[in-house]
Amino acid sequence: MNDAAILSRPAPVKTEHFDVLIAGAGISGVGGAYHLTQQCPDKSFVVLEAQESFGGTWLTHKYPGIRSDSDLHTFGYRFKPWKGVPIATAAEIRSYMGEVIEENDLARHIRYQHRITAASWSSQENLWTIDAVRVDTGEPLRFTANFLWMCQGYYRHEQGYTPEWPGMEAYKGRIVHPQTWPTDLDYTGKTVLVIGSGATAATVVPAMAADCAHVTMLQRSPTYFRSGRNAIELAEQLRELQVEETWIHEIVRRKILHDQALFTKRTFDEPETVRDELIGAIRAQLGDDYDVDTHFTPKYRPWRQRLAFVPDGDLFKGIASGKASVVTDEIERFTEAGVLLKSGRELQADIIVTATGFNLCVLGDIAFSVDGKPLDFGDTVTWRGMMFTGVPNMVWVFGYFRASWTLRADLVGDFVCRMLKHMGDRQARKVEVALRPEDRDMKLLPWIDEENFNPGYMQRGMHLLPKRGDKPEWAHTQDYWNEKDQIPATNLDDAAFVYS
Repeated sequence: MNDAAILSRPAPVKTEHFDVLIAGAGISGVGGAYHLTQQCPDKSFVVLEAQESFGGTWLTHKYPGIRSDSDLHTFGYRFKPWKGVPIATAAEIRSYMGEVIEENDLARHIRYQHRITAASWSSQENLWTIDAVRVDTGEPLRFTANFLWMCQGYYRHEQGYTPEWPGMEAYKGRIVHPQTWPTDLDYTGKTVLVIGSGATAATVVPAMAADCAHVTMLQRSPTYFRSGRNAIELAEQLRELQVEETWIHEIVRRKILHDQALFTKRTFDEPETVRDELIGAIRAQLGDDYDVDTHFTPKYRPWRQRLAFVPDGDLFKGIASGKASVVTDEIERFTEAGVLLKSGRELQADIIVTATGFNLCVLGDIAFSVDGKPLDFGDTVTWRGMMFTGVPNMVWVFGYFRASWTLRADLVGDFVCRMLKHMGDRQARKVEVALRPEDRDMKLLPWIDEENFNPGYMQRGMHLLPKRGDKPEWAHTQDYWNEKDQIPATNLDDAAFVYS
């Protein structure tokens, strides 16, 4: 071999080893890091994050008014009291997460701008090999880990979902998606059209209304909203009594979760009554002259899609003031000046915001393989929405839709730490879930029942997700109120867990 060939040979990639590798430094990954330091202090671990800092969703999304649509008493971690208003801004949530990182010395474990590209399991070595790349330099990196903890979320951070409407190229204004909000966008005095009717649209519309000439929310069909004061009366009362914040956090969490459980049950037991209550509350804010039947009366049962909270009724105040309006119709095509609706009406706008949802991704769109064979998660069956048949030493955090995401992140954190300790006790290097003899004839179904919960991003990507069975332990039930007892009580020696 000549000298030129030797010089051109790429340098070998250095490999670092950890007991546990956490993918993602969002709300789940930071929580997972905390649980490892507290419950498994003997385990080495690293957190790989593709973005330039922590926060996940709360770093990605920079659109006007970005805020939680879950209360922070339950969206916050169980181990750190939330002291602010229940519906918080992205900046407030990141500040809270930053305190968790600082107070628990987690920063030394987190590697930013590290994008995972592939993860391969070797049964011969009982190890995951994780290939990554430095986003800022392009440098290839390699890690090995005994256990892989996927905390990267469920949607693509790089690009939101925008349908392809006819004539979009003809539009002379600017089209933006909330997920990739441009920093140079000036909407002062402009006419704005927001396409969509979910929590993002309900946040963007009132946030932009004060500065733009007018903002219109165009929806194909209405969404259910709940509205109320951005405060928890019980928390305020307990603070007046000078109760310890850790007590307030636990008491308020329990009260909120108790009320949510009752409300969720009512949406199944008496859906028409709940529907009338929700719509009646909106009618009370907009008045009898407003066409609530057309614009705020969904055709589906409450909770079949996520039910967004409107703090202090800001969306409805914007509509009542005349600065915002709602149009319920479908888009025929884009025009030079805006959009032409199927009704024949044209909505003109200087700026069009497509608040049309996410692109679902399954486990970070990472190229997974097991013993050299590419892994298709659609061919696996899930154990409680966190482990998958044929996939060893890996857990995925997929949170709740009817309750706060972080409630499940904490439950999964406890489960992972208990599993790691149990593997140590058994001197096992490998664990995977497998259907038991009594499960072999179990009916396999899509990840989630569309009659139960059916947002568009789930429907578009359902074929990518693992299958579920018709038994609770082989499904992600979305039922925190049962899982909070069932997951901690899991028998780790059950035949569903195969150790070696």
